[in-house]
Amino acid sequence: MADTPSIAPAADGADNAPVFQIQRVYLKDLSLEQPNSPQIFLDPEPPSVDVQIGVQAQPLAEGVFEVAVTGTVTAKCKDKTAFLVEAKQAGIFEIRNVPAEQIDAVLGVGCPQILYPYLRANIADAITRASFPPIQLAELNFQMMYEAQRAQALQGTAAGAPDGATLN
Repeated sequence: MADTPSIAPAADGADNAPVFQIQRVYLKDLSLEQPNSPQIFLDPEPPSVDVQIGVQAQPLAEGVFEVAVTGTVTAKCKDKTAFLVEAKQAGIFEIRNVPAEQIDAVLGVGCPQILYPYLRANIADAITRASFPPIQLAELNFQMMYEAQRAQALQGTAAGAPDGATLN
């Protein structure tokens, strides 16, 4: 029989094992506007759709963070807005004993991957309840988005952009 290693608490009694737990997932904000209804329902032209996704994170307490994934879906027929849906899906996550250099990746990749399916479902539900054909948001690669944002931030720092500057 093979020996299995046991994980014992540190000598000082502290448990240093990494912790990642979902404390809560919730819909923080949901807004639906359809300013040109009911006339827009008579327009035979299919709408053009624009989707914007964003991720925000903020500390709530030591080792506890709120992460929010925001989605904005705008559909237009010609120059008229058919609908505008804005939703913010949030979660509270406990993250402890994770190396400091990995926290940003957990907040920017791991947490959004958990929240995004909820956001997709809530946006699709709002659009359907507004009597429009369903729109399914595509799967997103949050790892790629995170790496692109970091590269852009590093590029801005290298170019002499002040800390906290917004780069477009």
